[in-house]
Amino acid sequence: MTSESRAGRLFVGIPFPAELREALQQHLRATFGERMPGRAVVPANWHLTLRFLGDTDAARLHALTDALRQIDAGPRFDLSLAGLGAFPRPARATVLWIGVDDGAAELKSLAAKIEAAAVRAGFEAERKPYSPHLTLSRLNPPADLRRAIDAAPSFGGRMTVDGFVLFRSHLGGGPPRYEHVEHFPLP
Repeated sequence: MTSESRAGRLFVGIPFPAELREALQQHLRATFGERMPGRAVVPANWHLTLRFLGDTDAARLHALTDALRQIDAGPRFDLSLAGLGAFPRPARATVLWIGVDDGAAELKSLAAKIEAAAVRAGFEAERKPYSPHLTLSRLNPPADLRRAIDAAPSFGGRMTVDGFVLFRSHLGGGPPRYEHVEHFPLP
């Protein structure tokens, strides 16, 4: 892919409002102290991924944005963040995450519509079912987080989902930087 035909490394997600990021940071400090296990995701980058697309060419980006504009994404909805969890499992965690409680069904429905749009735009279908969560940190080597996860209180922070964003990620020179390519509002 030449640089002229390359649109970048893309994903579709829901950004977090500043108030929710701050409240979650305070919750995590109360839970873990000043240092979370693993390599923490920078709070400014917190988002709920709906569909990772990867390196994309300009023609496919155009097809994708057209397909995303055409979906009936449904109305705005509220969601709340719940408790901590880990992939693949807490006893051997490589990813620490916080799950979604209220709004999980709406997120899954929205993700399914975005998945269908991505496939129509020429992307390969996802093989794994959508699991709504916010990645907090990545652990390498894997660690046993059972005690921390079991002891952590549920968070309960809330937000209104009023749209989703097509992001371009820029890697290298520190944490990833996420650029908003296009915002798709929910009515």
